[in-house]
Amino acid sequence: MQKIVIDTNVLVSALIQRSYPFLIIDELFFDSKITLCISDELLEEYYDVLNRDKFAKYPDFVTKAEQLLVEIEEKSTIYTPEIKLDIIKDKDDNKLLELADESNADYLITGNTNDFTIAKYKNTKIVTPKEYWGNYKP
Repeated sequence: MQKIVIDTNVLVSALIQRSYPFLIIDELFFDSKITLCISDELLEEYYDVLNRDKFAKYPDFVTKAEQLLVEIEEKSTIYTPEIKLDIIKDKDDNKLLELADESNADYLITGNTNDFTIAKYKNTKIVTPKEYWGNYKP
């Protein structure tokens, strides 16, 4: 089964609109067709971002976010990265590469193409939700 690291921006998109991020979460994660890899640090970021007041304007965002976070805690595999990296310009995003390294993830899915300018880190392909859905989904 593919191991996937999902950037927080992809979860936000999945909860706001029915596009590629939604399909990845709804058809692959919820149906256990992929293994979502998380760390305590990334899970904390998921909670922090998904509970921001600015998202409450979207219909059912808070309810859907709470349900998604419960599913993530129940179904994901938690890793504790042993290394600290300084590769991504936005220093906070290095934790995604650290997690990808520790979990030996197949894919890191992110909508942040400004900061993630590399296509691969070790064995992990870094792709957008659209690239993943079109080319790599199981």
